[in-house]
Amino acid sequence: MTLVDGPRRAVVIGGGVGGLASAALLASEGWDTTLFEARDELGGRAGSWERDGFRFDTGPSWYLMPEVFEHFFRLLGTTAERELDLVPLDPAYRVYSDPSTGLSPLDVRSGRAEATALFEGVEPGAGARLDAYLDSAADAYELAVSRFLYDTYETTAGLRDPALLRRMPQLAPLLTRSLARHVERRFTDPRLRQILEYPAVFLGGSPYGVPSLYHLMSHLDLGDRVLYPRGGFTELVAAIARLAEASGVAIETGARVTAITTEAAVATGVELAGGHRVPADLVVSGADLHHTETRLLPRAAQTYPEEWWRSRTPSPGALLVMLGVEGRLPQLAHHTLLFAREWRENFTDIFGARPRIPAPASLYICRPSATDPSVAPPEHENLFVLVPVPADPQLGHGGIDGGGDAAIEAAADEVIAQIAEWCGIPDLAERIVVRRTVAPGDFADDFGAWRGNALGLAHTLGQSAVFRPRNTSRKVEGLSYVGASTLPGIGLPMCLISAELVVKRLRGDRSPGPLAEPAKV
Repeated sequence: MTLVDGPRRAVVIGGGVGGLASAALLASEGWDTTLFEARDELGGRAGSWERDGFRFDTGPSWYLMPEVFEHFFRLLGTTAERELDLVPLDPAYRVYSDPSTGLSPLDVRSGRAEATALFEGVEPGAGARLDAYLDSAADAYELAVSRFLYDTYETTAGLRDPALLRRMPQLAPLLTRSLARHVERRFTDPRLRQILEYPAVFLGGSPYGVPSLYHLMSHLDLGDRVLYPRGGFTELVAAIARLAEASGVAIETGARVTAITTEAAVATGVELAGGHRVPADLVVSGADLHHTETRLLPRAAQTYPEEWWRSRTPSPGALLVMLGVEGRLPQLAHHTLLFAREWRENFTDIFGARPRIPAPASLYICRPSATDPSVAPPEHENLFVLVPVPADPQLGHGGIDGGGDAAIEAAADEVIAQIAEWCGIPDLAERIVVRRTVAPGDFADDFGAWRGNALGLAHTLGQSAVFRPRNTSRKVEGLSYVGASTLPGIGLPMCLISAELVVKRLRGDRSPGPLAEPAKV
């Protein structure tokens, strides 16, 4: 990308984590940076909602890959310890199975010794097999961080590195075999299989569709620690925004960008709702990539036009159910997973040819009030429930206190009844004092999310690494992209890395690894 002479002006579209991180890094590089966020609050999908003394995170709730957060903060001259109050979770999470299986709940604790002991206690011989599995996961994770995640793929030099080519005999099977097949060759107990396969959902996919290279995810929750930022993920958003403003970024909320302006295939700035134009030498869009390409640019300037998206796979949509509950809920850990007996059928319901909301569903519950009393009134609990559903805005919209579309509220009622039965909380429904639902229609309306998906482009093989959309436009010079549908992918750590990839391109850094950190922080 060509750098301009004199003061360099950058505009960032979107105040999600990727946009905020990009703005902060650009300002630290000397760019005069303005960020425009269409909504009245920052965070994007990592949002927050408050009512009657409850404060809910409305998006990400797992703090994984802590070294990525630490690296990002160090690039800005600080540390995660200074910016966040991080609490290790014990157990890392709890697992419930369908009561019809007769299988007992499991508490999963982080750490190699704890995880192997759990697996061995459930299935004799599984402890040693998990030990080998985690060795492989750690190796794959190190390879991803050092070779893939921080590579801009401007060239294929990183992929042609002799050190990487020597590992291809071990790497190739991990790229061609599904995660489910990889796991099910090694473990028999359905709970152990599900513990190792469910991380595919964090990648926006199905364990039957993502490559087994992503077994590296088990290094994060079993081999490493699961942390929680006290105050919730809104504290992470606030920390990045604080650092951005300290670096000189001007942040404007309630400012919707309606077009990216161009001249002779060069970005010249943005146009806001109402017609006001803001000039810039660099535009970085953290808006949904489909929205950026098909709504903010004319057809001739689109790198990823509508026809490109027709052959792509979105992540699942999500039915979110936020509940304020009277009384304590010790049956639930900070993180709790419910795994359906019809495991593969659940994923077919979401990704198959005849999609529908699974019932009963494999679902996730966050109970942050187990760790953080600030998120709920005294003697109350805060529950955030996520049910993966098809990416289809026509499923409907949610609402407050049962005010969403009838089909969405009926699905939420089924989910509440399922949690009550499976987790032994028979009076759960009667104890709810605050309720809000969010559905794919809301993701499409509020975030411009393609097909109402919740996370971004799924991490299928054809949508990973070198095959994933790059962080710069091929049609418009001076236009960059960040966020979950671009390199390197889905999740808060990936959004931070995508911001760093923009800076690497501006510097002309084509190395596969992260930027060097300041000598002293």
